Amino acid sequence: MGELFRSEEMTLAQLFLQSEAAYCCVSELGELGKVQFRDLNPDVNVFQRKFVNEVRRCEEMDRKLRFVEKEVKKANISILDTGENPEVPFPRDMIDLEANFEKIENELKEINTNQEALKRNFLELTELKFILRKTQQFFDEMADPDLLEESSSLLEPSEMGRGAPLRLGFVAGVINRERIPTFERMLWRVCRGNVFLRQAEIENPLEDPVTGDSVHKSVFIIFFQGDQLKNRVKKICEGFRASLYPCPETPQERKEMAAGVNTRIEDLQMVLNQTEDHRQRVLQAAAKSLRVWFIKVRKMKAIYHTLNLCNIDVTQKCLIAEVWCPVADLDSIQFALRRGTEHSGSTVPSILNRMQTNQTPPTYNRTNKFTYGFQNLVDAYGIGSYREINPAPYTIITFPFLFAVMFGDFGHGLLMTLFAIWLVVRESRILSQKIDNELFNMMFSGRYIILLMGVFSIYTGLIYNDCFSKALNLFGSSWSVRPMFTMVRDPWSEELLKKVSVLQMDPNVSGVFNGPYPFGIDPIWSLATNKLTFLNSFKMKMSVILGIIHMIFGVALSLLNHIYFKKPLNIYLGFIPEIIFMTALFGYLVILIVYKWCAYDASTSMIAPSLLIHFINMFLFSYSDTSQAMLYNGQMGLQCFLVVCAIICVPWMLVLKPLILRRQYLRRKHLGTHNFGGIRVGNGPTEEDAEIIQHDQLSMHSEEGEEPAMEEVFNFGDAVVHQAIHTIEYCLGCISNTASYLRLWALSLAHAQLSEVLWTMVMHVGLHIRSLGGGIALVFVFAAFATLTIAILLIMEGLSAFLHALRLHWVEFQNKFYTGTGFKFLPFTFEIIREGKFDD
Repeated sequence: MGELFRSEEMTLAQLFLQSEAAYCCVSELGELGKVQFRDLNPDVNVFQRKFVNEVRRCEEMDRKLRFVEKEVKKANISILDTGENPEVPFPRDMIDLEANFEKIENELKEINTNQEALKRNFLELTELKFILRKTQQFFDEMADPDLLEESSSLLEPSEMGRGAPLRLGFVAGVINRERIPTFERMLWRVCRGNVFLRQAEIENPLEDPVTGDSVHKSVFIIFFQGDQLKNRVKKICEGFRASLYPCPETPQERKEMAAGVNTRIEDLQMVLNQTEDHRQRVLQAAAKSLRVWFIKVRKMKAIYHTLNLCNIDVTQKCLIAEVWCPVADLDSIQFALRRGTEHSGSTVPSILNRMQTNQTPPTYNRTNKFTYGFQNLVDAYGIGSYREINPAPYTIITFPFLFAVMFGDFGHGLLMTLFAIWLVVRESRILSQKIDNELFNMMFSGRYIILLMGVFSIYTGLIYNDCFSKALNLFGSSWSVRPMFTMVRDPWSEELLKKVSVLQMDPNVSGVFNGPYPFGIDPIWSLATNKLTFLNSFKMKMSVILGIIHMIFGVALSLLNHIYFKKPLNIYLGFIPEIIFMTALFGYLVILIVYKWCAYDASTSMIAPSLLIHFINMFLFSYSDTSQAMLYNGQMGLQCFLVVCAIICVPWMLVLKPLILRRQYLRRKHLGTHNFGGIRVGNGPTEEDAEIIQHDQLSMHSEEGEEPAMEEVFNFGDAVVHQAIHTIEYCLGCISNTASYLRLWALSLAHAQLSEVLWTMVMHVGLHIRSLGGGIALVFVFAAFATLTIAILLIMEGLSAFLHALRLHWVEFQNKFYTGTGFKFLPFTFEIIREGKFDD
């Protein structure tokens, strides 16, 4: 149970694995996911390690699988995910996997190559079919019978008198539709207007054989005279990537060619269909096993990466590994090693040996699906130091509660709770869908946080008696419906109610106030003109009380850290003055607030003194102002005593600790061996023993890669500066942190006022239309109200309250006891691979 509030106890262990059993043992440890391997070859290049060839083979298989996956997704075929967790293949099975993947890859590449060639041929025939059709239309539209019969025979004006006809050549082709205007301008400029261009759009888009995209194209025919213009026209067509096709000159030849092209297109379409069917069958067969293949290959790759972190002894028969692991899981790790040895068929058992080390272990906090989100909130601030108090268990309650104080609304909290319940109920189905939306995944991972925030918001909404900015009249009202008028002591008459819009109810008059409301705030306050004034006072004092209690709890948790790490100096010179300083000033303020609530009632509330003025006078030792009555007898003496105690705590924290640390250092420095005239005095080690100890320390640190420490170095100046910073930060932080908790009051009022404004300006308008049209309009008004409520009050205001609650925990609460200077325990596990997160 202690590990729930403190990180797990970790140990450094050494593994001796037989070469033939190492692969299976590491595989079992990956399935267990409880050990973190250390790199014992930091100076060895990754390309020079023992299992680099196996890693490359796995990467090559992974590349082939990614190619197959790309083809499967391109064909819109779903990859089957049964949730199966396949076992890691044996090393001897790698050859079969490689052969299978290579066969699938080559088959797909061959199919793609043939299909691309067939599609290219199909595209050319299709374009030729449209060219023949469009060019026939061009020639049919020509009015000159010579062009119709002689295929573009024209006469130049200079030669018409001689009656010598000149033949015009022409080229026909296909070009992308968007290039037509530029293509036409280029032809006109280069050929100086001596060409004649006709073009027509192809109605149906054509498929690009390489990319598979639909492309819109146009057919064109260009008439020209002479070989020089012919060469220019062809070069321009090449520059614009236009496809030129041979086109017969006579209509009969064009008709015969078109019939042949249509026949070839039909045959080619049949072959394309058969090729696509074969490709679909291959991809569907691969899609059924693709996820399993991915898991197998990536598990093998992870195992060989891990084996590269190990050392190999001189006999080449044993691998030595060093791992961090939780002490509580040593038995399960031993069992996994035995299971791996049995699977490999080895007769020599693997050995796990715990090691003694001065290195700081990683921090490991066990979580489940409920505590995972709260632990992530804490870890986002900083990974906890090894074995220090874990704030996550306390955050489970304090975080949603402080959020709810700022977000308190019964209606909004109910909507948030229903959304969280939907996420929790459907969590297995959502996990199986593997949604890629980052925002949704973030909300889903924090579904239990949202659930508790919603539940606590319902509670605080009932306390505030606030539901979509309207009060709930659950228990009636504690105020009499026919109160006595405070000035004339007469019942309110109907004439008075008609003339006066605002009346005052005095709780000091008998029959007006019937005692405290059973739960929360009386709903009659929603009608009061001084509602905001009353809520300001209530929520501000509530924020101060909650904040000071939260900070005192954080200081109290630091005591548990000092006790566990056996640091009595931090208890006597740190915790005790800190808790005295906090309680003497701000804890006393909480007591004053509660005392004033209890000591003054309706009859004496008018003479109640101001707590703010009393608190200021407490620091100034100013008690000469007789206009401010004392709250209780002996108040001046007690307040002077508390201020003096708080002042004494400042040098207590600032001066004593550096002086005692310096004294302890000097004492350790002078203890040990003292030689007087060759006679050893004292109980310290001899000079020979000291040399041996020094040599052992140097060798130990050199093996661990740490800096050798000859002796503990103490710098008095650094200690003084560090303690001064800590003292100033704590004393000023007590003031600033207390003021920071006033955000609970500010955001709560802001949320309530924003909700009231939204109701007044949107919903209130629809409710005031008293006709049939008003009922229809109310539907649209309610839709707008619901949209704005979700977008502004739930999402934007909820995110604001979430961030402020997070800030209160990180800065005001955790800095009292949580250093967060550790590093996270990252075990070797196959869980990420099983979840389908295949990124390395």
